[in-house]
Amino acid sequence: MKKLLAMLVAGTMVVSLAACGGSGTSAQSTSQDEGTEAEAPAGNEEAEGQTFTVGFDAEYPPYGYLDVETNDYTGFDLELAEEVCNRRGWKLVKKPINWDNKDAEIDSGSIDCIWSGMTYTGREEQYTWSDPYVDNTIVIAVAADSDIKTLDDLAGKVVITQSESSALTALESDELANLTSSFADLQQSPSYNTCFQDLEAGAVEAIAVDVGPARAQIAKSPDKFRMLDEPISSEQLGVAFKLGNTELRDQVQETLDEMIADGTFLEIANHYADDNIPDMVILKK
Repeated sequence: MKKLLAMLVAGTMVVSLAACGGSGTSAQSTSQDEGTEAEAPAGNEEAEGQTFTVGFDAEYPPYGYLDVETNDYTGFDLELAEEVCNRRGWKLVKKPINWDNKDAEIDSGSIDCIWSGMTYTGREEQYTWSDPYVDNTIVIAVAADSDIKTLDDLAGKVVITQSESSALTALESDELANLTSSFADLQQSPSYNTCFQDLEAGAVEAIAVDVGPARAQIAKSPDKFRMLDEPISSEQLGVAFKLGNTELRDQVQETLDEMIADGTFLEIANHYADDNIPDMVILKK
């Protein structure tokens, strides 16, 4: 009987653990999700010691990516989140997510926010937002030896972008309808890494991409890729919380304001000077 009872308990534990699994990227999910069942920050100073789970795109440098040397996730946004947690006494949990599932992740409570170069512009009513903290542009990346020099040269070309991305939103807007309609095809991929792989392989001829990831890729392979001089749109980035979660947003914003005032915010931005992040950050307070 004891043996039967133990088997039943073990089976229940397996089912429970499976039910807790998120839909994000699974490569590091076991270690990164540790502690996510703890209560999230409660919206007051008594929340010290609680977890703060940040959902992010793990293939989105310089905002969030896997550092192969340390085998840990890092990036501009994750360093900001870590400093916020250090100051508030929270435990940071970095949760890589499938970008297509970001709304389901935040609505279910499996993450506390989306902090991943998230576009504020045009999404103001979909989430509860921090103040915008980066001015961003959407650019076109092409092969280094491509004959594409201007946006007009994209006519008749195969263009790719990340699905559910700010670049896709821009291309589907009325303002860019003429440009997008001139493409031979507009394709979507789950990640910008895959977009650049397709561009290198010659499967596509151009990528619509945020300037940060574009600069990161070009810095690694300047002989393979380059950007057009003319951007296709501009936007601002912020931290997205579940709609209505103003208490947690206010806590995070208060700490970000402190970091801006004492220079820590810009100090972290300077870690990504090669990606021009210091020139893009918004420090008006």
